[in-house]
Amino acid sequence: MQKTIKLLRENGELRIVDEALDIYLEIPHLAYAEVKKKDGGQAILFTNVVDKKSGKKFEEPVLMNVFGSYKRCELLFGRTVESVADEITKLLHMRPPEGFFNKVSMAKELFSLKNIFPKKLKGKGACQELEFLGEDVDLGMLPVLTTWEQDAGPFITMGQVYTQSLDGEMVNLGMYRLQVHDKNHLGMHWQIHKDSSHFFDQYQKAGKKMPVSIAIGGNPLYTWCATAPLPYGVNELLMYGLITKKPAQLVKSLTTPLYIPEDVDYVIEGWVDTSEVKIEGPFGDHTGYYTLAEPYPVLEVSAITMKKKRTFLATVVGKPPLEDKYMGWATGKIFFPLLKTTVPDLIDYHMPENAGFHNLILAKMQPLYKGHAKQFMHAFWGAGQMSFVKHAIFVDEKAPSLENYDSFTTYVLNRFTPKSLFITEGILDALDHSSPETLVGGKLGVDATAANRIEPPQLLGDEELLFKVQELLPEVSTLHQFMRRTANPITVIALEKKRAVKEYFDALLPLSNNLRIVVFVDTKANDVYNPYMLIWRVTNNIDALRDIFVSGLVVGVDGTNKNQLDGFTREWPDDVDCTSSVIETLRAKSLWDLPENLLTKYQL
Repeated sequence: MQKTIKLLRENGELRIVDEALDIYLEIPHLAYAEVKKKDGGQAILFTNVVDKKSGKKFEEPVLMNVFGSYKRCELLFGRTVESVADEITKLLHMRPPEGFFNKVSMAKELFSLKNIFPKKLKGKGACQELEFLGEDVDLGMLPVLTTWEQDAGPFITMGQVYTQSLDGEMVNLGMYRLQVHDKNHLGMHWQIHKDSSHFFDQYQKAGKKMPVSIAIGGNPLYTWCATAPLPYGVNELLMYGLITKKPAQLVKSLTTPLYIPEDVDYVIEGWVDTSEVKIEGPFGDHTGYYTLAEPYPVLEVSAITMKKKRTFLATVVGKPPLEDKYMGWATGKIFFPLLKTTVPDLIDYHMPENAGFHNLILAKMQPLYKGHAKQFMHAFWGAGQMSFVKHAIFVDEKAPSLENYDSFTTYVLNRFTPKSLFITEGILDALDHSSPETLVGGKLGVDATAANRIEPPQLLGDEELLFKVQELLPEVSTLHQFMRRTANPITVIALEKKRAVKEYFDALLPLSNNLRIVVFVDTKANDVYNPYMLIWRVTNNIDALRDIFVSGLVVGVDGTNKNQLDGFTREWPDDVDCTSSVIETLRAKSLWDLPENLLTKYQL
């Protein structure tokens, strides 16, 4: 971490805040604003960290937003992200060489791979300079942040969670949020589809406690590796060796059999009783909504070790854009070659930041036969973490860049018809709140690989269309039409919902000649002129099986919050919002410098 701080400072990527700030809301709110700035702002080092509630002043600083720009990602990788992807591609396509010189060249390449395997050291590491065991264990020693007002408590957000299978043959490094329940208990939010959860099942069936070691800090690449979507059973620290050409140096935990990198800043060790669970959450998550309180396993902490000179690494999650935008960019680039082994005709893919990654994927492919795009959809929805994707739009090789949103959207809308839609059901991320039941819900695919011809509607101006719509639907407050130059303009309608949206859609059908795609949102908390946040809202809020309506050439999308009017019986979570008084406090200290237009645009 000291090397990282030095690297960031030398490259003008570090903001240092010496003002005393609270671990409750103040520090995370300022980091949340920083990453919203152009190019992700700067990493922030908080050097004067306090807990106003207890009156405690922490020795260590807190570092945030370390991955929060493209430049910082590549600084931390020490090389271009594309070069890592190229190396993976080369490994995947390695064939037996012909000729002496080719054999010598391959031998060198294979010999270099010895450095990707983690190396176990004897003795203790720098991470164990200070030891706290038994009664001395107290998670309150760590400056764990409380990010949002409705959070159930402090959460560790950049923890490297090390686990192993029951037989010890497989190890896993993952990243899961970790709620501090009390001085020696942590909530383990490993979701049912994750590797650690699979290991948990093994220990549970055997009636044994499960060892866990959690590291914080060290080389930031350990933290990125914890998010890497590697196949089940593959040690994520292999990626560290592949990127750095140096093996991760590991030491054994004091009270568990697990090995952790010797240079991390903190290690929290403990055991999970597989017969017990405890309510975890709510927590303001990367969806931009609070995830609901649910039962999850609990870690009883047996030891805490740390460096004498240490830095606490943390992140903040909420409404986009955030640090995970840049971490996800690196992940997408690096693991593209692995995805192509499942779908070889894939040319490119992209997950827009404002759709929360899993909520929307854009993909370019080489269609070879009728129905090829639908085959791709099935492949995507069955491939590792891609199986969590809710909505996918597929285009052919002639389409513009997936990241040129205006050109891409124009291309799709000029060839879209309702028959382009493909709706099915599949697994969902545990954080999804919109489906009628947890973990399973609707999936929406759009096949825009075929150039369908369609007559555009008879366009009206916003004011004239609003007048006609309000004659049919008095609950409508405002509307705005996007992409009017295309064959399928998108009309966003804000209303005060008093009945199921399907009834509103049906009532609008007399205006079919003037409409093509109609998106309904609640008047409250939505701006019909803000496409960035509308995409965030709608992709979060819809379940394709329930919320897509079709009549002739008109498609309706229900992006409203769901309630009993929709037959929705689950609890609907609140948006993640900043606490106004905290913003004012930071402004008074001349620390909050986010331009007002960005505060409004990102609906903070």
